[in-house]
Amino acid sequence: MRIWKQFAICAVVLVGGVAAFAHFVPGAGQTLAGFGVPENLVALVAKPRADGEGAARSGNGQGQGGRGGFASQPPLVVTEPVGEAVINDRLSAIGNGDAILSVTATPLASGNLTEVLIKSGDRIEKGQVIARLDSDDQKVAADQARVALDSAKEKVERNRRLGNAVSVAVLRDAEFAEQAAQLELQKAELDLKRRDIVAPSKGIAGIITVNPGDYVTTETAIAVIDDRSQILVDFWVPERFSNKISVGQEVSASAIAIPGSEFSGVIHAIDNRVDEASRTLRVRARLENPDDTLRAGMSFSVVARFAGDTYPTVNPLAVQWSSEGSFVWRIEDNKAQRVPVTIVQRNSDKVLVDAELAREQAVVMEGVQRLRDGGEVRIAGEQRQPQEKKPEGDNEQKVSEAEVAK
Repeated sequence: MRIWKQFAICAVVLVGGVAAFAHFVPGAGQTLAGFGVPENLVALVAKPRADGEGAARSGNGQGQGGRGGFASQPPLVVTEPVGEAVINDRLSAIGNGDAILSVTATPLASGNLTEVLIKSGDRIEKGQVIARLDSDDQKVAADQARVALDSAKEKVERNRRLGNAVSVAVLRDAEFAEQAAQLELQKAELDLKRRDIVAPSKGIAGIITVNPGDYVTTETAIAVIDDRSQILVDFWVPERFSNKISVGQEVSASAIAIPGSEFSGVIHAIDNRVDEASRTLRVRARLENPDDTLRAGMSFSVVARFAGDTYPTVNPLAVQWSSEGSFVWRIEDNKAQRVPVTIVQRNSDKVLVDAELAREQAVVMEGVQRLRDGGEVRIAGEQRQPQEKKPEGDNEQKVSEAEVAK
């Protein structure tokens, strides 16, 4: 078969398929007209419609410019108003708690413990004696220093009573000896005092791990004393919050070990640099603990609030894509306007965008296939208004029939 015959057969089959599509498929005529097929050709092969439907279509066509039954109408769209959402207004982080003041009591000298005067859980005051070392040698040394001092004082007094009979040099030597004896006594009393182990601060004693009779040194921990009147919580925040968080800012925290608990506090301190490895900033919060509910070492969930950033929100179906990026169709005065958008955050029910959109403005959610920039549209919710005028037409028809009957 020659090539021109093959082309002719293909053309006949194609025309027949299009004609069948236009004749049997409802609404196919408008589709073909939208593709640029001349309306007079479509009218020849399109399926005849009922008189009422044809009249209605004809009326609508005349209303749009008198182009006939297949005049293209503005596309029908479903819209949804633009909303607003605030992000970066809240920071949640997990931190570790510590006492406002925690010290470890250690001896100032080495020796054997003779007694431990506290037990675990006791409230300790600053300067309170919590344990003692053996001090017999120190007591003897202190007594010897007192005797030496008394002897030196007596010698000075005797030389002064002799007056000119004693040279000035002898008197000065006696006075120097008295001063040296005074210093020896002070040293002996200090060594004796250091046999008492005292608390360097107030707080609550932890578990005591030593017993009387143990030999301890200056590096031996006698007790850990925590001041839990306030709890410090260290946590880390992303670097984007570094210029938003400030000392004194209010925070709230809940202890992981106490479900439902909530404690108020403030930012106590902020580190002076961002960690390069994690890109986070160390922040310390201070929580009040008047009832001694919290313990050092607890984990906390800390929440800090900020002013935040406000962005428009649209339905995920409204966001379209092109070679130039993402955009939405905004409706103003029943006309579509293409608005470029930058997606800030995508959620399951809404998308936060950075765009020239105002709250309550209508954006197209369905029916975006036939839209063009500046083109007119029909909004789905507004189709009900013309239908309310049908009873008036029916009444006019009834009046006309009555006049004919007369």
